[in-house]
Amino acid sequence: MTVSIQRMSAVSLVLAVSLLGSGVQAADKSAKAAQPAAQPLAEPAASAALVEGKGLAITGFDIQADAQRIPPEVRNSILVRPTNVQRMASDLFVFRSMAQMAHEQGLDRDPKVKAAMQVARDRALAEAWMAALDEKNRPDAASAEKQARSLYLAKPERFKVDESVHVRHILIGGKDADARAAADKLLEELKGGADFAALAKERSSDKGSGARGGDLGFFERGRMVPEFEKAAFALKQPGELSGVVESQFGFHVIQLVELRPAGTKPFEEVRDELVKEIQASATQNARSVAAEKIRKDAKTNDAAVEAFVSGNTSKP
Repeated sequence: MTVSIQRMSAVSLVLAVSLLGSGVQAADKSAKAAQPAAQPLAEPAASAALVEGKGLAITGFDIQADAQRIPPEVRNSILVRPTNVQRMASDLFVFRSMAQMAHEQGLDRDPKVKAAMQVARDRALAEAWMAALDEKNRPDAASAEKQARSLYLAKPERFKVDESVHVRHILIGGKDADARAAADKLLEELKGGADFAALAKERSSDKGSGARGGDLGFFERGRMVPEFEKAAFALKQPGELSGVVESQFGFHVIQLVELRPAGTKPFEEVRDELVKEIQASATQNARSVAAEKIRKDAKTNDAAVEAFVSGNTSKP
């Protein structure tokens, strides 16, 4: 849905990923769509030195390890750009050099540093162990789909949907007579057979949906401003045009793409979501069971805990 005509104020989600202080920015959506997915490197490519000097080297394996900090939804768009990889490798080389100097100065013998190193090592190994556990316990696609069908049939109320419409629109921004005249002219052109998508890309003040030919996708009642919603739900036949609709944003011309009555979403529409949910639930359950089994071997030293808490409480 396009933010310009939603009832609620829009909040733009900006994903900025800080890579070792270098400020590498996530690619925008259009760039992400154009980029091929980054695949795990074959060992010869991953083990090759990307940056090296003074006996130290940064390899593809190092980049892959460091990239796990980046949100999965933007990771690929970063790793397929040579300039990003070069900067990441350069930054890692700086940090590895600093670590080498710290070792030479004996800083790794400091108890706090040793503890931090141990925790980092533990976390990396534990994550590798849990990834292997996930792989062992994740249902395959066929099994997960079978469970998904059972869930779909067992809880039909979860997949109920209200009546919704799929429309596209062209917005002429402004509230004056000139804007109204432009909207009237636009409607006449569309009634005369002009291409809706082409005019949306060319003239719509809503640039987000305009780039998609004016497409707003499906929405239910209560999602759009009242004037727009009333006109959209009044359309009954695919291809039908509204009149000129005035809202707080300007003047709209709306075209119905599809009307979807209230009912239950078809299984095909929710299958992928349910399969992922079932697989995630299986792996999370396996992790929880494993953690609780391990936790039973742990014995808490209450006196030491109290002493630690007391020591921290007394600090300013």
